[in-house]
Amino acid sequence: MAMTLHVDIVSAEKEIYSGTAEMVFAPLATGEVGVLPRHAPLIARMKPGEVRVRTGSEELQFYVSGGVFEVQPHVVTVLADTAIRAKDMDEAAAVAAKQRAEEALKDRKADIDYAQAQADLAQAIAQLQFIRKLRDKSKR
Repeated sequence: MAMTLHVDIVSAEKEIYSGTAEMVFAPLATGEVGVLPRHAPLIARMKPGEVRVRTGSEELQFYVSGGVFEVQPHVVTVLADTAIRAKDMDEAAAVAAKQRAEEALKDRKADIDYAQAQADLAQAIAQLQFIRKLRDKSKR
């Protein structure tokens, strides 16, 4: 029997996943990390992207918009600003969000928060990349 660790993925709104896994992959600000049981403790900032949870029989995929990634020897906690299961991703909503952010950045006369518009654009682009990656995997 393989060693496992407990994984909790939580967004600002609700718990998205709680269960055991053999390995977890996450997009950190410094690059992707893979975590196995007994990993050294770690706390790091995440960037928008894909969190993968390998349970042994399957690999679960989640989109996170950023947040905090915490590792203890037998527990991984993902505290995400936004977390969405791969099957719940909405491509049309991501495209619309990208267009809104691009329009806000183009409109120099508007009284907008440019940093927020840039963050919204980066998040929408990350969501679209994640959706396209999922689509490419399903074609194989």
